[in-house]
Amino acid sequence: MGEPLKLEQDGQEMTKHRGMLIAGLIIAMLFGALEGTIVGTAMPRIVGELGGLGYMTWLTTAYMLTSTAVVPIAGKLADLLGRRVIYVTGLIIFMVSSALCGTTDSMTQLIVYRGIQGIGGGIMMPMAMIIIGDLFTGKERAKWQGVFGGLYGLASVIGPQIGGWIVDGLNWRWVFYINLPVGIIAVIFIAMGLNKHKTQGPVKFDVAGMFTMIVGVVSLLLGLSFGGSEYPWLSWQIIGLFVLAVIAITAFIVIESRTEEAILPVRLFKNRTFTVLNGIGFLMSIGMFGAIIFVPLFMQGVVGVSASASGTIMTPMMITMIIASIIGGQIVYKIGPKVQISIGMIVMAAGFLLLTTMSIDTTKLTATLIMFVIGLGMGLVMPILTLVLQESFPKSELGVVTSSSQFFRSIGGTFGMTILGAIMNHKSNSQLTDTLVPVLQKLPEQAKELVAKFTEMIHTNPQGLYTFLFSPEAMKEMPAEFLKIIAPILKNSLVSSLHSVYLFALIFIVLGAVLTVAVPTIKLTERKKAEPAGKSEPAAE
Repeated sequence: MGEPLKLEQDGQEMTKHRGMLIAGLIIAMLFGALEGTIVGTAMPRIVGELGGLGYMTWLTTAYMLTSTAVVPIAGKLADLLGRRVIYVTGLIIFMVSSALCGTTDSMTQLIVYRGIQGIGGGIMMPMAMIIIGDLFTGKERAKWQGVFGGLYGLASVIGPQIGGWIVDGLNWRWVFYINLPVGIIAVIFIAMGLNKHKTQGPVKFDVAGMFTMIVGVVSLLLGLSFGGSEYPWLSWQIIGLFVLAVIAITAFIVIESRTEEAILPVRLFKNRTFTVLNGIGFLMSIGMFGAIIFVPLFMQGVVGVSASASGTIMTPMMITMIIASIIGGQIVYKIGPKVQISIGMIVMAAGFLLLTTMSIDTTKLTATLIMFVIGLGMGLVMPILTLVLQESFPKSELGVVTSSSQFFRSIGGTFGMTILGAIMNHKSNSQLTDTLVPVLQKLPEQAKELVAKFTEMIHTNPQGLYTFLFSPEAMKEMPAEFLKIIAPILKNSLVSSLHSVYLFALIFIVLGAVLTVAVPTIKLTERKKAEPAGKSEPAAE
């Protein structure tokens, strides 16, 4: 499958058969990316059989915690031990944990197995981009970065449909079992495509750095995930998590500045290209969740479309992101990365500005066109950030640099969910207190119980009130006159709250766009194949 390609790099012959290796990367990327969206579709059936509705969010949280924490560690280990052993290990962990997920008979077991699966997923996440960086430079690298970025977007589009077919046609357990045959094929192709790493001297592991990073990242993510939902922000549990995160991250920084083989070398942050590009990725990821999470909420609660129909609103964003990723990988050599990243961020900002104009009268077509604009901007930026980082550092640091890009985007996404969710709650509380409470106080005595329930929700869970707009069954159970009064108030409050969310998301995107001014001029190579380490590295001016 393809011509053999030999590349001596830091004592490692990178690949035997490029075509076989790329096929394995594509298979692994697709089944790894599909897993997240497929599992989301199966969750109602899983809870229906295993119970534990209150723990359902942990199925996602456990995976997110472990996968995010392990990404930079995987990148560094790939530099130390070689790509094959780390990638194959990640694939095997992912497959074994998938099989365990399928055999589980309790929600607690499933959460533990999902956490283990996240370790495998976190190892797999950066590896495809790292290996593409090894195999190619210049335009070929840009093209394949765009293709793999597009595959990830494609998985987001088709995942829910595939998950629905599996759950309806077979059983929710096959959502996990399906990873086994696909994963075995990927392992064979990748193991045969990559040669064994030839180490030069003893390998030193940054154990202290790994430990402090895991403790710091997990504590931070837990605090952000549970703050304001499971526990109040000022509770001892959340404050304790944040204090632990600060202590662990501070220790990590001290350790990384002194150790020889750092997981995330502090000196990298002295490089303007590294700091600025990861800063843009972080800010962009915070803002992106304003579209990804809250647009379906708007379509279901305000426009009144079904859950499946609201999901199709996101499809144009993913399709245009795929197209823009592939095209952007080619035109970046004509206009330069700085210009392209700036254009992409401005286009994204324009899309978010359009989101703030949506109202009760907004149609599905209008929302679709706005998603088209946002996807176009995302596609022009996302693969180029990784490409420029890879072209700006020596091959010996390719793993840690590539994984850092994934890591900061993942952390940014978590910040985005937390910050925008808190803004949504605060604005909803304010709006409903001003508009709904006065109306509730005027209702007759017969509605006293319902009034008490709504009043409590306004102060404790304002977003929960909007669920009445998403559930036709719940709306039918309400008195018609009562529904006639409160439905318009809830819709207007939801629109106003979402406008605040989109506005704050826009601010983060604009900050990212402003940061592009600091992107240095990067000279991208036009070589089609990677050269051995030490030869003509591109420069950042």
